[in-house]
Amino acid sequence: MLTRRSFFHVAAGVAGGSLISPAAMAELPPLAEALPRNEAYWAKVAAQYDPAPDFINLEQGYFGMMARPVAEDYKRNIDYLNAHSSRFLRQQFDGAGIDAIRAQIAAAVGADVSEIAITRGATESLQNLIVNYKQVKAGDTIMYADLDYDATQYAMNELALRRGADVAVVRIPEPPSRQAILDAYAQAMQRHPRTRLLLLTHISHRTGLTLPVAELVQMARQRGIDVIADAAQSWGQTDFMVADLKADFIGFNLHKWLGAPLGVGFMYIRKARLADIGVHMSDQDYAATDIRSRVHSGTVNTANVMTVPAAFRFHEQIGVANKSARLKYLRSYWVERVRHVKGLQILTPDDPAMYGASTSFRFAGKTSKEDNQRLAKRLMDEHGIFTVSRNGPLGGSCVRVTPALFTQPRQLDRLAQAIATLAQG
Repeated sequence: MLTRRSFFHVAAGVAGGSLISPAAMAELPPLAEALPRNEAYWAKVAAQYDPAPDFINLEQGYFGMMARPVAEDYKRNIDYLNAHSSRFLRQQFDGAGIDAIRAQIAAAVGADVSEIAITRGATESLQNLIVNYKQVKAGDTIMYADLDYDATQYAMNELALRRGADVAVVRIPEPPSRQAILDAYAQAMQRHPRTRLLLLTHISHRTGLTLPVAELVQMARQRGIDVIADAAQSWGQTDFMVADLKADFIGFNLHKWLGAPLGVGFMYIRKARLADIGVHMSDQDYAATDIRSRVHSGTVNTANVMTVPAAFRFHEQIGVANKSARLKYLRSYWVERVRHVKGLQILTPDDPAMYGASTSFRFAGKTSKEDNQRLAKRLMDEHGIFTVSRNGPLGGSCVRVTPALFTQPRQLDRLAQAIATLAQG
């Protein structure tokens, strides 16, 4: 008999006790002392991950590797779900179980549980928010930037097509600065006075640039423009709540920097604005007054949702402020070691408020998609370092570098050496 106690034993991810072993936790300094340069501390954190040993993985922007305790919980949940099947889902999880996880997510971002709907990721969250946004009409303008995520650009284009609206694209200046970015958006809004909806990406997946979202939302609101914010790359590595971004509509991932299994995220809609996002595909499983009617994913991999509490627990043992500080340190560690390389362009500024874990680079004169695909391939083939090329920035394509909590400084030394070698031809 599956009892309520046994359900929470599995779904809350507590079967194994502390996710980092008590012995390991006893050796770790208090969170307040987990300084970004404390290699002894971070070595113990890194020991909780199992990256492949045959290459250096500096491409964590796609999704975040689960820590070993989270992966073990995920495997238990897969086995449990497979054994108990639809009885567990229908009688235990679809109700109190998933509501408890929604409540945990809501508390973590400072929202009411009625403002949170679980999705398969930020892409689904943002696509649904965009295409179901009600307040755009024929002749209006919708606006996004060249650094926004491809799938969200597509959704904005689709919304414009459906409503007979125009599209305006903001070109993010290079080199970027906080004031240059604010000016670029202000000028774009002035050129397009009928703008009704603006997409803002908190941290760009192309370059790693962090936008001053709250200031841009305030700027847009003064002009009667609504904002949909993309927090896919930021939440879990940057310490913020929904109120800090000031946007009424936000899409999030749980499988990037929180470290949950692939295929889970959530959307946020401020309660007073729910009516401005239409019911998705005329859904009738939930009332129009319920945010869950804004997403209908069908049958999904429920084991990944069951594992979200385990990911939260590991995340909270380290602390988001500590994660953020360590990731920024790792980013700056390799950037500082390649500044002397002739012709190298770093695409995020040195202002700590404008970068996180990721930063992209290119070589002067090597700006095509093919140039940077070849560069990423050479990093892997010749140096055993896995990265990814990205397209879309104003100055041309680039290569993105994204370390993780398990990345070691000596691996970034190898990256710096590789970049210096590749710069020679």
